[in-house]
Amino acid sequence: MSDQSAEQYSTGRLYRRLLSYVWPYKLAFFISIVGFIIFATAAPAMAHLMGVVEQTLKDPQPEKIQWLVAALFGTFFYRGIATFLGKYFTQVVGRGVVHELRQQLFNKMTRLPTSYYDNESRGRLISRVTFDVEQVTGASTRALTTLVQEGVTVIFLMAYLVYLDYTLTFIFLGLIPAIGIMVGLASRFFRKYSRRIQKSMGDVTQVTNETINGFREVRTFGGRDYEQQRFAVASEYNRKQALKFALTNAVNVPINQQIVAAGLGVMIYLMFDRVAAGSMSSAEFLQFITAASLIAKPIRALTDINSIVQKGVAAAESVFAVLDAGEENDQGEQQLQQVTGDVHFKNVAFRYQGAERDALQHINLDVRAGTSVAFVGKSGSGKSTLVNLIPRFYDVSYGEITLDGENIQQLTLDNLRSHVAIVSQNVTLFNGTIKENIAYGALRDKSDDEIFAAAKAAHADEFILKLDHGYDTQVGESGVLLSGGQRQRIAIARALLKDAPVLILDEATSALDTESERHIQAAMEEVMKGRTTFVIAHRLSTIESVDRIVVIDKGEVREDGSHQQLLQQQGIYAQLHNLQFSEGAG
Repeated sequence: MSDQSAEQYSTGRLYRRLLSYVWPYKLAFFISIVGFIIFATAAPAMAHLMGVVEQTLKDPQPEKIQWLVAALFGTFFYRGIATFLGKYFTQVVGRGVVHELRQQLFNKMTRLPTSYYDNESRGRLISRVTFDVEQVTGASTRALTTLVQEGVTVIFLMAYLVYLDYTLTFIFLGLIPAIGIMVGLASRFFRKYSRRIQKSMGDVTQVTNETINGFREVRTFGGRDYEQQRFAVASEYNRKQALKFALTNAVNVPINQQIVAAGLGVMIYLMFDRVAAGSMSSAEFLQFITAASLIAKPIRALTDINSIVQKGVAAAESVFAVLDAGEENDQGEQQLQQVTGDVHFKNVAFRYQGAERDALQHINLDVRAGTSVAFVGKSGSGKSTLVNLIPRFYDVSYGEITLDGENIQQLTLDNLRSHVAIVSQNVTLFNGTIKENIAYGALRDKSDDEIFAAAKAAHADEFILKLDHGYDTQVGESGVLLSGGQRQRIAIARALLKDAPVLILDEATSALDTESERHIQAAMEEVMKGRTTFVIAHRLSTIESVDRIVVIDKGEVREDGSHQQLLQQQGIYAQLHNLQFSEGAG
């Protein structure tokens, strides 16, 4: 199969799938089609009335004038009703398709695996929801309704022209192959430039999103000029591709119009000969020339459909690529109701997609329920990767991890994650109140007393109660209205409220000042009791009281023991401890 035929097949398949989203709104779509068909009948009616005008001018009797005025008013009236039916119900269908596609796209994004986000631009994903979906609706509704409205108008006008003079009409029909060739040539360019426009819109969104989120870093490190240049490059590329698309359309339309004009010119020349010979009346001349002139606009609109369809199909390709992407591997069927928190790593290995070597290898750890384990090591040693395997943000490449003796691969993801609470280094707060952020998601049914108790245990109530609106204080986008330490304590309170048997603390105290850290450290020692806790910390002073410390180096377990035991071994942990102690003393 050639590339062209493959693309045509792909286009047809994509378009058929796209039209499936219109089907649930078939009643509204049918009403809009009826409206457009009614609208289309007005064109030959208007052409016919031009001949009646000419005849009335020759014999202006009051009855004829009254009938002509009534006919003109009636034609415009039912044309107006048809326009309303067509345009409004097209919007009903179009906005319904946008809503449905956006919902499916957003819902799909919540089920995509972590590896997908590792390899995909955030800006491109956002652009698919905001920009690509809008382009899709042009092909699914606007193109179809234009095809019906203008297509039926052309058919009715052609039928009327055949009725008036079929020999002249056949001259006009001879233009269709030439117009078809032009449409085919333009299609290739429309599709290519549409894809580039969508990619460039993702780049524009990406740069904008990064600059707004990191506005402090941009200003602090003098990145304003750099970001402005980066945005200018992305926007300029988008501008150039949009202009290329517009150029193709701007050339395509007038060429097709010139073809139509050439056909009209030939017909007009022949019609004057017929009028002069007496084989065509002046009224018929006006009717024919009016109908032939009116047909130019719908033909131009029909050639414009090609650009709309190609733009929509390119956008649909982008949207469906996400909808068809593989979701998180959730084939487990078992559910654990009561979990004590025994976690075992059995010869676990893991390699990131596309990586040349394993990030983790030969990990064997037995962690008893209720004990606390700290992972330490240099940056990039695999500490965060290891704890990310527990809630299955990534699946092991080899070996297995068990929770209370059950392979976590056999558990449903929802059930597994219901037993795990996480406080990460990069705290995520949502635009809402402090109370809503503590009792987030599945925790929203928790009582106020439980929320207040969790906040108190996390030492968050100390600053919350000092705020004007207390727990009803808005935190702003990403918690921007709170300090780093305050955001961290809210995240800890959220984890405490969940009361899961397995707790993961990934640099949970990294954003806290010394005083806050003292309070949190004391709270954490209480929280860890009765829970299996995995702690990642660069500051070794925060983990001296844990039951067990595991040193990870180059993806392997190098040392395992208590704080005192590892110091006595004079190994990697002792070196890290001495280094941090000397830095702190200095």
